Amino acid sequence: MKDIFDSIVVRATGISAQHPLADVVKARSNIIELTESSHAAALHPNRPGGLSHSERVALACRIARLNEADALAHHYENMIEGADGSDVTPSIADSTFEGASDARLRAIIRHTDLVAVDVKKVTEDDISALRSAGISEEDIVRLSELIAFVSYQIRLVAGLKLMVQVA
Repeated sequence: MKDIFDSIVVRATGISAQHPLADVVKARSNIIELTESSHAAALHPNRPGGLSHSERVALACRIARLNEADALAHHYENMIEGADGSDVTPSIADSTFEGASDARLRAIIRHTDLVAVDVKKVTEDDISALRSAGISEEDIVRLSELIAFVSYQIRLVAGLKLMVQVA
C-alpha cells in the first residue's frame, strides 16, 4: 500500500506524519489499509452490476454531503469529474436532486438518503420500493454495501477528527 498518510481517511482528518497522532495511525495501519481496499471494492468493483462506477461515486459523494463529511465529499466530488458517467451523474451527488423522471434513479436516491441519514426508519416497504423500480436483489445488496462502506468511512474519519481535537 501507499504511505498511510496519503490514504483517503487519514488525509480527511488532517493527520500528517509529523502530527502527534501519527504513531497511533501507524499502529493501526492495518485498519487504514483495509479501509483503502474496501474503498476500491465499493467504488470500482470488477463487476459493478447495475450500479455503474460513476453512479457509485456520485452516491458516495451524496452520502458524504448528507452527513456533512466535507473532506470525504470533496474527495468523491473529485472522483466524479474523472468518472465515465452520463450527464446526470453529477446531479446524483446533489442532495436536492431526486432523480427527475427516472424511476430507477428516484428509488435509488430515496433509499440512499433514507439509509444514510436515518437507517432506523428503513422498513421492508423501502426494500420493496427498490424492487418495484426494477432493481434486482443483487443490486439492492450492492447498494447496501456501498452505503454501509461510506457510512463506516464517515464515522472513522469523525472518530479520528475527535482524537485530533483532544491531542
